[in-house]
Amino acid sequence: AVAAAMRLGAVLSALRPALPLLLGLSLGCSLSLLRASWSHGPAEERCLAPGPPAPPARGAPPEAAEGRPGPGHEDFRPRIVPYYRDPNKPYKKVLRTRYIQTELGFHERLFVAVLTSKATLNTLAVAVNKTVAHHFPRLLYFSGLRSAKVPHGMVLVAHGDERPIWLMYETMNYIHQHFGSDYDWFYIMQDDTYAQAEQVKALVTHLSINQDVYLGRAEEFIGGDEQARYCHGGFGYLLSRSLLLKLHPHLDSCRNEILSVRPDEWLGRCIIDFLGITCVSQLQGQHYHTYELAKNTEPEKEEEEEFQTALAVHPVSDMTLMYRLHKQFSRIQLDRVYQEIEDLQMQIRNLTALTPAGEAGVTWPVGINAPFLPKSRFEVISWDYFTEQHLFSCPDGSPKCELSGASKADVSEIIESAVEQLNRLYQPLLRFSKRQLLNGYRRFDPTRGMEYTLDLLLEAATQKGHSHVLAKRVSLVRPLSKVEIIPMPYVTEATRVQLVLPLMVQDLDFVANFLDMFAMNTLDMHDNALLTLLFIYHPYDAQRVGQVDVFAGVKAMVGELEKRYAEVKIPWISVKTEVPSQVKLMDIVSKKHPVDTLFFLASVWTEINMEFLNRCRMNTISNWQVFFPVHFQEFNPALVYRGEQTASSSTDFLRDGHFDRHSFAEACFYNSDYMTARTKLAADILDRDEVLESMEVFDVFLHYSGLHLFRAVEPGLVQKYTLRSCNPRLSEELYHRCVLSNLEGLASRSHLAMALFEQEQANST
Repeated sequence: AVAAAMRLGAVLSALRPALPLLLGLSLGCSLSLLRASWSHGPAEERCLAPGPPAPPARGAPPEAAEGRPGPGHEDFRPRIVPYYRDPNKPYKKVLRTRYIQTELGFHERLFVAVLTSKATLNTLAVAVNKTVAHHFPRLLYFSGLRSAKVPHGMVLVAHGDERPIWLMYETMNYIHQHFGSDYDWFYIMQDDTYAQAEQVKALVTHLSINQDVYLGRAEEFIGGDEQARYCHGGFGYLLSRSLLLKLHPHLDSCRNEILSVRPDEWLGRCIIDFLGITCVSQLQGQHYHTYELAKNTEPEKEEEEEFQTALAVHPVSDMTLMYRLHKQFSRIQLDRVYQEIEDLQMQIRNLTALTPAGEAGVTWPVGINAPFLPKSRFEVISWDYFTEQHLFSCPDGSPKCELSGASKADVSEIIESAVEQLNRLYQPLLRFSKRQLLNGYRRFDPTRGMEYTLDLLLEAATQKGHSHVLAKRVSLVRPLSKVEIIPMPYVTEATRVQLVLPLMVQDLDFVANFLDMFAMNTLDMHDNALLTLLFIYHPYDAQRVGQVDVFAGVKAMVGELEKRYAEVKIPWISVKTEVPSQVKLMDIVSKKHPVDTLFFLASVWTEINMEFLNRCRMNTISNWQVFFPVHFQEFNPALVYRGEQTASSSTDFLRDGHFDRHSFAEACFYNSDYMTARTKLAADILDRDEVLESMEVFDVFLHYSGLHLFRAVEPGLVQKYTLRSCNPRLSEELYHRCVLSNLEGLASRSHLAMALFEQEQANST
C-alpha cells in the first residue's frame, strides 16, 4: 500500500505542471459543445434537409438572405471575386499601376472652390490665397469674367458670365466633370469669407463618406417651408462626393425651373427639391461653427467663445481685415497648442513617476525622445564647434570656415532664444543681456533633432540697477517637427531614357562589358531606352583617324548589335578635345536631341539595369527635379579577398564596396532643364569658356537652376573596381575629387589594415 501511494504521488507530481493545460482544454471543449447546442435550433435544422433553398424573408434583400452583405454595406464587407479566364481567348498580360492608391481607387480628401469676381480677384481673392490656400491640398478660384492679369500662384477658372446663378451652375458642373471622381469632400466658399483651413480639414476627417452631406450655416428660405434649410454661401458649406454625383443630373433642370437671386438659395432649393436633403449645421457629432462680423469689428479684441471656435467668419470687407483675422486665429491656435503641450508634459511627469525608473526617467525636454545612446564607438554622434563668426566643421572638409547663410541665421536665432528663455525664467529679479558667445556646440540627433550647448558671457542686471558679468552654460534642442509629405508632380515609367556614354581611349577595355549589359538588360527586355556614344578623340588621334581609328573596335561592336537587333540604332558623335569638360560635351549632345529628352549621363563602368532606369524616370521631373545617383563602387578584389574566392553573383549587393560620394559622373535630367540652366550660365560667364573646364553638370544645376537636386545612394548602380585615370588638365577640385575616389575605392580600413599587417609579417620573416 505504501509503495502504491508513493507511485501515485510520483505520477501526480509529474503531471502537476500539465494540470492547467488539461483543465483549460476540458473547459474549452465543454463551452464549445454547450454553444453548439444553443445555436442549433429547429430553424437551422431545416437548412440541412435536402431540397431547394427556402425563400428569403419578406423585405430582406437577396444578398442578406444568402448571408452576403446587403446593398448598403458593400463598402464595409469584403468579398472575394473568383478569378476566371476564358481558355478560348488568348492570354493578355495585366498592367498593374505603380501606386496602390490608384489601383484601389482611393480619393483625395478635400477640394476647395472659392467664388470670386473680376472686381475682387486682385484684392480679397489674393488675401484668401495668402492666408489659407497653402493649407488646403487643392484650391481653385471661379469667376464670371477673367481679369487682365491673374495674380501669381492662383488657378482661375472663368465661365464668361458674371450672373451669380450662372456662376454657381457652371462651377458645380466644372467640379463634377474635373474633380468629381478624385475627391471625397468639396468645400465651397466666397472670397469675402475667412475659413480656418486646419479646422475644416479636421472636420472632414471625422465625417463618414458614406452619407450625403450638405453641411454649413443653415438658413430659412424667405417665405418657404419652415423645415427646409439652405446653407448660407457667405460662411461656406461642405458637400460630399455622393451628394455631388446625385445632384449633377438635375443641375440643368434646376437652372430652368428654379428662380432665385442668391446662388446659395438656388443651390439649396435644387438639393431639397430633387434629393430631399436639407442643410444642417451639425452632423455625426460635428458642429459647423460660424461667426458673423459686425461693422468696425476689431478681431484682436474679440474674446467670445463663438468667435474663437468659428470655422468660418463672414463678411470680410477688405484685405487688411482678412490678414488681421488670420493673425488673430493663428494666435488663438498657437495658444491652444502651447496649452496642450503643457498638459501633455504634466501627464508625462505624473505617469513617469509611477514607472520603475521614477522621476529620474523623465527626459529633457519633457515629451521629446531621449538622446541617442551609442552601442559602440562607431555610433557616437560628434559635436560641431562654432563661434559667432566661424564654423570648425566645414562641408568641404576644411578645419575652419566663415559662418554664413543658413548656419549663421541658425546660430543667431539659437543665441537669441537662449537669452529670451533665461529672462523668462529669472524675471523680474534679473535681466540678462548677451555680451559674447564663448563656445558653441551643436549636433544632429536623428531621434530627437538638433542639439545645442552654449557657453554665454552674460551681463545680469538686478531691479536696483546693479549689474554683474557671469558665464553660464545652457542647453537647447530644436526638435524634429511634424513630418510633411511634399506634393510632387506625377511621373510614369513609360518615359524614354536617352543614355549618353562618353568614351576616351583609356576606356576601351571596358566598353565590351558595358554594351553586353546594355543589350541584356534593356534591348532583350524591350525597355524604352536608347544609347548614344560620344567618342572623345585626342588631337593627335584625330589627325590619324584616316589611318588608325582608335575607336574602330567599338564601332564594330556597335555594328554587331545593330545587326542582332534590327530595330535598334546606336548613333555616335565624335569630338576632338584635350580637356574633356563634362559641360562642353553635354552642350554638343543637347543640341542634337529634342527639348523633352530624358538624359541619363552614364560612365563606361556602369552596369545598366531596368531597376535603375525606372528609378531614373521616377526621380527626374521636368521643371522640378534632377537626379544625381551615388553608385556603389566595388573594392579592389586583390586587397579584399587576397586570393580567396570572390562573390559569385554580379547582382549580389553584399559584395565588399562603398558608395562613391566623390563621383558625379552619373546624372538624370531633362534636356529642357539643362538648356535653361545652361542659358543662365552663359549669361554669367560671358565668353570665358575656360570656366567650363572646372565645372560639371552637377555644378550647372546647383548654381544656375531653381530645381530640386536629388542626390541619393543608388544600389542599382554597381561598378566593378578599376583604377581610373585622372586628367591633370582638369581643375584642381575635379582632379582632387578623382584622386580621392580612387584612394577610397581601394578597400575598407579593416582590409587595408590586414594588408599592411600581412606585408609587415612578410617583411619581418
